[in-house]
Amino acid sequence: MSDGEQKYWYNSNSGQVEFGYLSPSAERVGPFDTEAEAARAPETLRARAAAWAAEDAREDDWPRTTDSDGK
Repeated sequence: MSDGEQKYWYNSNSGQVEFGYLSPSAERVGPFDTEAEAARAPETLRARAAAWAAEDAREDDWPRTTDSDGK
């Protein structure tokens, strides 16, 4: 038995929290240790996406240098 079978998952299609592998993997977000953490999955995903977007924006603003052949 894998560890994920004893964890909570958020079903992105139904919006429900599930325990174990009830839904296809494409529909599951997780795993989470608690039911409450799984229920907050949409908030967690939004926060992580915002942090990644901010990081990408910072990286895009870094000055770029090129050598003599333009690379």
